[in-house]
Amino acid sequence: CTQALRYWALFSLGRCWNTKILVIPGTNLVRKGPYQWFKHPNYLAVALEFLLLPLLFQAYATALLFTVLNAAVMYIRIRTEEQALEKLHH
Repeated sequence: CTQALRYWALFSLGRCWNTKILVIPGTNLVRKGPYQWFKHPNYLAVALEFLLLPLLFQAYATALLFTVLNAAVMYIRIRTEEQALEKLHH
């Protein structure tokens, strides 16, 4: 299910998907696919993977550690993305 969410998010972004934080002037925010309901569906898929994959092997400490570390990285990443969008749209 997490892979389905990831691909749905990536295909919804289309040519705008990339791994860098880029804001393309003259484009609108994507509001189709899972972006109708979640602001960052790809990050949700990644977070679920970091939690669920270790749990499949009863690696509870790994699941906790990866989830906490990923949350820290995503906090910084999402905050940076939001700041970039804010500069463009205001």
